[in-house]
Amino acid sequence: MRPYALATLRPQVHMRLETDPYLSRYADRVTGLSASEIRALFSVAERPEIVSFAGGMPDLSVMDLEAVAELTGHIIRDQGTVALQYGGGQGRAALREALVGVMAHAGVPATADELLVTVGGQQALELIAKCFINPGDIVIAEGPTYVGAVGAMSSHQADIRHVAMDGDGMRMDLLEELLAQLAREGRSAKYVYTIPNHQNPGGVSLSEARRRRLAELAVEHDLLVIEDDAYGLLGFDGENATSLRTLIPERVIYLGTMSKTFAPGVRTGWIAAPTPVREKLVLLREAADLCPSNLTQLMIERWLTTQPWQDQVKRYRALYQHKAELMLEALASEMPVEVDWTRPRGGFFVWLTVPRGIDTSGLLAKAIGRRVAYVPGRGFYDDGSGGDQLRLCFSFPPVDRIREGVSRLAELLHDELGLLRAVYGDGAPELAGRRDELGRA
Repeated sequence: MRPYALATLRPQVHMRLETDPYLSRYADRVTGLSASEIRALFSVAERPEIVSFAGGMPDLSVMDLEAVAELTGHIIRDQGTVALQYGGGQGRAALREALVGVMAHAGVPATADELLVTVGGQQALELIAKCFINPGDIVIAEGPTYVGAVGAMSSHQADIRHVAMDGDGMRMDLLEELLAQLAREGRSAKYVYTIPNHQNPGGVSLSEARRRRLAELAVEHDLLVIEDDAYGLLGFDGENATSLRTLIPERVIYLGTMSKTFAPGVRTGWIAAPTPVREKLVLLREAADLCPSNLTQLMIERWLTTQPWQDQVKRYRALYQHKAELMLEALASEMPVEVDWTRPRGGFFVWLTVPRGIDTSGLLAKAIGRRVAYVPGRGFYDDGSGGDQLRLCFSFPPVDRIREGVSRLAELLHDELGLLRAVYGDGAPELAGRRDELGRA
């Protein structure tokens, strides 16, 4: 089938030539905000003819929707006046107790009093950034890291310093170098943000030895650690890695979410933090939206207390393992030898590195024209890196379309490499096959 012409797929963008009349009134933290250059293309990626590896969404086809419908009906009938009323800013006590049970299942200690219920994991990131970051404060994050975390920290004018990863997660030698450099400058970081389990977007996990070294460095340098554990229960082997909260509980602020193990539409996440921090975060969330939804809280509460939710997690885990294997097999058979990728053992994502002569942001429009979508790598850095990288999500596309989508992307990359060879020849350094730090071993 002939690839769709880009002109038929490109969204119509109407340029605004007039000056924003409110520009002088905005706060400093708002003036640097701008819409993503690629966001408009994602609406096109939702078309059924396009295989989208872009959105990091769960596959709800294995969710027991009948059970969800039944428990929701019971909530409205039995507790409707509570479900539809205002609630407390910290979140329902019964839900917090149930979430402590979820954390225990993941091997993470907590008490209900330490928890604050949030509107998904993204609000948790925003509240933490608001609580700790002054303009110009240094925060440390993996490179690449979750785009929503970059947005939350950047909106509070953080100076984000990235630490590169390899197949075992954030490199502790590079973190030590950064911390030593900051110490020589008389500066320090407000916190280290990490996704230690099946990282978004890298798809790798922090090794046991590095977890323990990170805990040591946090003590040595008086650091807080933000442990974002969105994917911890989605390891394909079902095993739990040691949580950072277990190692240094007084220094770790832990983030959890039901978006990946139940459903993102209920917008329920939580923070587990030392009591003084939790108290400040409750005040900040009350200032933002007063309280989380009682209805969605009751849905999660009943799901966790009346349903075999661990079985649901197993269904997700098995499905994602199957999809990951399909994607990895397709990549191995279809991709040019110059392309490298990670081999996830859980979560949602594979991270690709292409030859340096290819810019994945500029390539996205062509990919949409070939009826396949991905997320370019630059969105996962704050410093402009990632131009030769991209993220593929295997969790959401249908099983029977994963190989088709990889084949379309691989064909495009083969063509782009052919164009580069025509211009530069095979000896160009941009075309040299390489083993990126996050690439295959």
